[in-house]
Amino acid sequence: MIDELMKKRRSVRRFRKECPDRQQLLKLIEAAVTAPSASNKQPWRFLIVSNRDVIADLAAAVRDSVDRIAQHIEPESEAAFRAYGDYFTRFENAPVVIALLFKSLTLLSQLSGESMPVADRERIQRMERDSGLMGVAMAAQNLLLVASEMGLGASGMTGPLVADDRIREILDVPESWELAAFIPVGFPAEVPPVVERKPAHRVITWIE
Repeated sequence: MIDELMKKRRSVRRFRKECPDRQQLLKLIEAAVTAPSASNKQPWRFLIVSNRDVIADLAAAVRDSVDRIAQHIEPESEAAFRAYGDYFTRFENAPVVIALLFKSLTLLSQLSGESMPVADRERIQRMERDSGLMGVAMAAQNLLLVASEMGLGASGMTGPLVADDRIREILDVPESWELAAFIPVGFPAEVPPVVERKPAHRVITWIE
């Protein structure tokens, strides 16, 4: 049952050394691309990285960005930030890192005339970008659920995006695409504990 799968899924950050095979990775992407998307534009691409040198370069770029940012954190908060920043490179020991890309949904903005108020134009641009981001986010959830069902470990990571510029260079991301997240994937070397979730009644506002 899908509800049981959602409840048992855990974010895995420690992996065994062996790499999932190409068919297993393909199955993850096949699950991802069944996700819904605005106007069915399917605004996603998946870069599957298993080259150890490339993964090391990505981690080094993220670490450099964390160090640079830390220089501008208030001294009393720097240690806490660095501890948080350590999570941003947890992908480096995974045998595979999947980089998720997305494009904005450019429909209304192409139809907009010059007379359109700036505020409306900005709202349309935000909506179009968020439509692309929502699409790839739903694809990511599909991927994570199927990874769990297959006995693979994975987690969704946006922390590495502090090095968005360097990541784009390393992975040769085309200018028209944006980075959404990393998903490290592999065979789990840990069994993460159950994490408490807020009950549904605490996050609902009924408007009737």
